[in-house]
Amino acid sequence: MLTNMQPQFEEKRFALRMALRLPIVVSGRDEDGAAWSEPTETDDISTLGALFQLNQKIDQGDSLNIRSHRPDGVPVEVKAKVVRLSAANYGTSRVGVAIIEQKDSWLRLFVAWIADDNVVEGLEE
Repeated sequence: MLTNMQPQFEEKRFALRMALRLPIVVSGRDEDGAAWSEPTETDDISTLGALFQLNQKIDQGDSLNIRSHRPDGVPVEVKAKVVRLSAANYGTSRVGVAIIEQKDSWLRLFVAWIADDNVVEGLEE
């Protein structure tokens, strides 16, 4: 019997996180090694990862590739690891990933979208 009530997930995130609907394409390989790809959008992004919904069946620890674009159209592709899975509002699962390769590219993507979102009005006149 559990006498010590601990939360199921201990919060370990320290990264800056923003709610942002960013179109992405997630790709990976299924258990048989067949490649798959699925367009979706982020629920939020952070300097170190992202949260999104996915129909493809995946497992915690899986490696995924994520493609997106900065506001200026520059493509960004990173490798990520699935660190969290939960039930989704729509789709099969809500997926939390940590960026493991091309972290600088992801950070530039994050900064570009957040800066773009907070442009001071009249600055470009």
